[in-house]
Amino acid sequence: MANIAKFDREEVIQKATNLYWEKGFHGTSMRNLQDVIDMRPGSIYASFGSKEGLFKEALAKYADMGLAHLAQCQQEAGSPLQALKLFVRHTIIDKSATAPSGMCMLAKTISELTEDNSEVLAEAQRLLGVMENAFLQVIELAQEQGEVSQDKDPQQLARHVQVQIMGLRTYARANKGQALLNDMIDDIFKYHPF
Repeated sequence: MANIAKFDREEVIQKATNLYWEKGFHGTSMRNLQDVIDMRPGSIYASFGSKEGLFKEALAKYADMGLAHLAQCQQEAGSPLQALKLFVRHTIIDKSATAPSGMCMLAKTISELTEDNSEVLAEAQRLLGVMENAFLQVIELAQEQGEVSQDKDPQQLARHVQVQIMGLRTYARANKGQALLNDMIDDIFKYHPF
């Protein structure tokens, strides 16, 4: 009879995601993981291959949460551009108090890791590309609906949104002032390049 895992894999990955998001890859020790996910190092290695393996799954979970959040904003908003704006506002302002870190986990990972962790670094970079592509799809939909001019490069706009989100999350962490952040979010969509 095969050994059956005696843990909820999704729950473990969610807990690990929150821990890694808060502390970063290097700041999270095996002891931290053991305490938070309630698994011994041997079980972590047996289930995920390594600390890096669990981290890659945590990065994927984080990206999936971002994609699901964007899809939810699209359902709630009246237009694609309003959905994107809602996503930015929720990410930077509304969720900042409840998120493990005000920083984007993917950007934080890219800032933290070196080529010593090239596989994990490459995965974080790839997932940032996935998020940018999701923004691109929303912007293309906005163009189809006449909300964004057809002469604008949707890829450039998607990059612009991603850079603004990362920058504003960093700014929000360094400065308090929700009204100012709201104004800055409005400015993303009010001025060039939109």
